[in-house]
Amino acid sequence: QVQLVESGGGLVQAGGSLRLSCAASGRTLSYAAMAWFRQAPGKEREIVTATSSSGGSTYYADSVKGRFTISRDYAKNTVYLQMNSLKPEDTAVYYCAATRRSWGTDQRRYDYWGQGTQVTVSS
Repeated sequence: QVQLVESGGGLVQAGGSLRLSCAASGRTLSYAAMAWFRQAPGKEREIVTATSSSGGSTYYADSVKGRFTISRDYAKNTVYLQMNSLKPEDTAVYYCAATRRSWGTDQRRYDYWGQGTQVTVSS
């Protein structure tokens, strides 16, 4: 079984940057499609970004396109979310997710989830 652990969240001022990490334990993520989702209190979980197992295909939600970047280090079995030009509306708990099936934006595709890391953007 794949276990995912997010880290890197915290408090940052609007316009600042954070990099989230998602480290996998157990089986390798080399052939797993990955995604980041986020959920604010009282709101539905929403897709942030997703990438294919090879990293050759990516998707970004319109709200983060141009500001966020997903990347992965296969040697370290870790996926990253670089977040720049942060806005207060980016405040949420961020979750990484993985699937050994094909990638996509539907959360139902994903079998493995991290515990979440809080990102708070102040104005």
